[in-house]
Amino acid sequence: QVQLVESGGGLVQPGGSLRLSCVASGRTFSRYAMGWFRQAPGKAREFVAAINWSTERTLYADSVKGRFTISRDNAKNTVYLQMNSLKPEDTAVYFCAASAWANSNPGQYDSWGQGTQVTVSS
Repeated sequence: QVQLVESGGGLVQPGGSLRLSCVASGRTFSRYAMGWFRQAPGKAREFVAAINWSTERTLYADSVKGRFTISRDNAKNTVYLQMNSLKPEDTAVYFCAASAWANSNPGQYDSWGQGTQVTVSS
């Protein structure tokens, strides 16, 4: 397993942008696929985006496609989520997670960060 720490959340107006970061500890970060998930109050955790270890493959939820971009820098042990054109319905706690392969099933991820709050409101 790897230890994951997210940052970059905050309060932003609708239409604004934020970039989330997730730093991993350990020397095997580059072997993992990484995913972003989110959870709003009273709702189940949902998939947002994922990227495989080599960055050749990315997956996105339909709700964020065209607005969010996942990327990673294996030299910095960091995965990013660039979020543009944010909407109030994007408000949630965002989590990064590590898995053996890029997929949308949270049950396939075995390491999770503590989450960072994103609030989209005017």
